[in-house]
Amino acid sequence: MALEDGALFHTKKGKPVELPQPLAPLADTHGHLTAFRKARASDALVRAALAGVHLLVVPVDPADDVEDVPTFLSWFGQTVEDARTMLAELADRGVVPPEFEGYESAPALVDNVYFCAGVHPYGARDFLDDARIRERMELLLQSERCVGVGEIGLDYGPWNELPANVQAEAFRAQLRMAHERKMPVELHLRDAQNDEQALAHVDAYRILVEEGIPQAGCDLHCFTCGPEVMRPFVEQGCYIAFGGAATFARSEGIREAAAQCPSNLILSETDSPYMAPVPLRGQECEPGMVSLSVATLAEVRERALGCTRKTVYEGLWHNANAFFGLA
Repeated sequence: MALEDGALFHTKKGKPVELPQPLAPLADTHGHLTAFRKARASDALVRAALAGVHLLVVPVDPADDVEDVPTFLSWFGQTVEDARTMLAELADRGVVPPEFEGYESAPALVDNVYFCAGVHPYGARDFLDDARIRERMELLLQSERCVGVGEIGLDYGPWNELPANVQAEAFRAQLRMAHERKMPVELHLRDAQNDEQALAHVDAYRILVEEGIPQAGCDLHCFTCGPEVMRPFVEQGCYIAFGGAATFARSEGIREAAAQCPSNLILSETDSPYMAPVPLRGQECEPGMVSLSVATLAEVRERALGCTRKTVYEGLWHNANAFFGLA
């Protein structure tokens, strides 16, 4: 993989972007590897490692990403091994990931790539009607690389075509699977446009209370609401994951939520290849870009809470490992 000017990422105009120096290992708790339009997944892993990422969890949808589980698992493993080979070749040229004092035992990224499995709300009817999809999910959940159930939840946004009751039934069924396997869940919750009541979040909270929040944990992935919507979830011990949207100019509400999120419940993610952070907004997002989002979270929390940026970096790393049971 070429790195002619030493930069991992460039703006749309080709200007190299200097990434913030991470102050602890980085974690992308939700980064798709199966949805890239431009990047090769193995190249994205290499760039992530060079950016300081030491943990990546990939959401995998058995209704959309996987037709044959053994084939997928083979691809997943080969992608990681290809990245390992490229990193070794780069190391021979003196290009290596950053090191972090006090984290010498942190696994290298290529030894720390996992996935979670779950049917997105768009595929709720397929999950309910097609036994093959449920069988694929069962097989994925049995993999040693699988660390959770997700992304699952409710989507009332403009691109959804399914009624709320169908989504809720699939959501409940997958929550029960997480309970049975003692796995954490990653939730996808999207409200309808201009919905000040945040009904997707309201309905999801009610379902979580009725079904019980999995003891292993619950994460609201790609959180894009304000602190009022967040509050009941964190009061129940749910984690909140912030990504590129926290860096956008008009995301004051998201940053307020990031500032108010309890220190033991905040997570970092990218949702790659979607929602790349500033100054790369509008491009295909990659796990390595989590470094930009984490820098924003550290700045916001330092300003609001008076904590050091290093404390924020270290907390995000600790929380990600704790959530997935990897600590």
